Amino acid sequence: MSTALDKEFSGHACPSFSQLCLAGLGIVFGDIGTSPLYTLKTVFDLAGGSPSPDAALGLLSLILWTLLVTVSFKYVSFVMGADNDGEGGILALMSLLRKHKHHRPLIIALGLFGAALIYGDGAITPAISVLSAIEGLKISAPGIAPYVLPISVVILTVLFAFQSQGTARIGWVFGPVMVVWFFVIGALGLAGIIHHPAVFMAFNPWYGVKYLITGGMTGFMVLGGVFLAVTGAEALYADMGHIGAKPIRLAWYGLVLPALFLNYMGQTALYLAGGDIEGNIFYRLCPPALLTPMIILATLATIIASQAIITGAYSMTRQAIHMGWWPRMKITQTSSEGYGQIYIAGVNWALMTVTLALTVIFGSSDNLAAAYGIAVSLTMLLTTCLLFVVMHEIWHWKKLVCYFTAGSFFCIDAVFLAANSTKIVEGGWVPLFLAVITYTLMVTWRRGSVAMTRSLHALTMPVSSFFMYLQTYNIARVPGTAVFLSKTTGQTPPLIIRHVMHSRALHQNVITLAIAPTQTPWVASENRLRIDMIAPNFWRIICNQGFMEKTDIPAIIQLAKPHLKDSKGRDIDLDNMVYYIGHETIRHRLKGKALPVWQERLFAVMQRNSAQIYEYLSLPPESVTEIGRQIEI
Repeated sequence: MSTALDKEFSGHACPSFSQLCLAGLGIVFGDIGTSPLYTLKTVFDLAGGSPSPDAALGLLSLILWTLLVTVSFKYVSFVMGADNDGEGGILALMSLLRKHKHHRPLIIALGLFGAALIYGDGAITPAISVLSAIEGLKISAPGIAPYVLPISVVILTVLFAFQSQGTARIGWVFGPVMVVWFFVIGALGLAGIIHHPAVFMAFNPWYGVKYLITGGMTGFMVLGGVFLAVTGAEALYADMGHIGAKPIRLAWYGLVLPALFLNYMGQTALYLAGGDIEGNIFYRLCPPALLTPMIILATLATIIASQAIITGAYSMTRQAIHMGWWPRMKITQTSSEGYGQIYIAGVNWALMTVTLALTVIFGSSDNLAAAYGIAVSLTMLLTTCLLFVVMHEIWHWKKLVCYFTAGSFFCIDAVFLAANSTKIVEGGWVPLFLAVITYTLMVTWRRGSVAMTRSLHALTMPVSSFFMYLQTYNIARVPGTAVFLSKTTGQTPPLIIRHVMHSRALHQNVITLAIAPTQTPWVASENRLRIDMIAPNFWRIICNQGFMEKTDIPAIIQLAKPHLKDSKGRDIDLDNMVYYIGHETIRHRLKGKALPVWQERLFAVMQRNSAQIYEYLSLPPESVTEIGRQIEI
């Protein structure tokens, strides 16, 4: 775990436990908390629209037990225990395994594709959430039905457009709004249960099992709708680093799970009591006089759910960049109050484009439900596979226990994935297509970066040979301090060699600095820097950086300042430093290519369009000198 000094260095805030619980309701549970808007409605439609009383209890039983098994048992009890120094998410899980020397390509592939799937799901979640909320207007004002789609598009457009302003200004209301939301949906559900208390029988799992046995293909297809109830479960694990495991567990068992149970039971009770369920069962629970305020509250809740997905995509992108799986992107810190308050324009506009396109093309939450779920179910299956490796090779559980526990989760995940696979033709191919594109880009960037680093390493020179070169050619030493950002951690970086060969001069004090990404989210202060004076007035700094930390080169230099003494023990001048960075252009290699031609060209495009490195490294532009060079990979 990180120390107070590390959190100060990285800008990581430390709210109180009660604040974390409240924030968790807005950040973690937005998606799963708004699922009652469309889940039971979709399940009943898949079951034929008017299931028998026993069938309705069976469908409800499947939803309740899916929440218990998938969320409470799997994620809350087991997956959240597989944290990487407090951080969660499938990329953090992959890094946890790599930190323990599990570098098998299959583990990396599972983690990367799981992360890519989350991007696909993230484009659908805002669309289906906002549409399902606004569709309530069809009940309160039927004449407004033709305007549901345009209103949804406007809300989503404003939501994405506001991202650059940051969420700090409105973030303080997220938690309280979701508290109101969960209390209201729980109260509405309880009011519905009073009309038909027999719904409590659905806690008997036999009703769900019986429906699956007797339902045939319809029972199997229904599972795709049932899965919608847990589509936000991955957020419990992914946002664990921001909120903490204890606040998430307390909020889940203390408020979220009871509210979800009550609402699903209330909707089913309304149906069994013979109430009007035309349109959306969820809104039929609400008294007519309160319908408009309920639609407004639901819209706010879905906006919060969408906001959580968007900011989650930012966080995951930053993790991927620091791990070396994604090109540099401009990351804007939108608030000084928390490290998670960031904005990435490229991710925002890409998500906005896809989300709006899906909203317009599918047109309704019913149609989007056909595309929703397959990405999440596949991500959950991949998480289970990685969890098995953690159980066996890190937790050192007995193999039989690992097979039974992870195997049970695997079978459940596989059944849900199979049920959701029937949606592929109807729209489920969309998130899969997006995931394949994202995965291809991530692998291409990694392979290209490794090949480029290998090519640069071939251009290095032993330090002794470099200083002999300086003496042989009488290279002038000018006053001042130069910091050379290097991708290599040994010998003399090619950036310095190229600079000296062209300028015929070198600063009196020289620092080479390399960032070494780690498989941990945070690095303790005592392990952060390795500083060596490899020649008089020539230092090498290697900075170990966690995948949740901000890259700030000036801050790193200031941290190293006490150790930067010249040969006479005096402090060196750090007030007028010049930073030298390389700007690589990929040149096509005719023979011995490290990458296929298509991948080499794709990497070259990604390299050209990545963010300016001085922005990513938090360098002052006026103190930066770029040195261009062509690299063959």
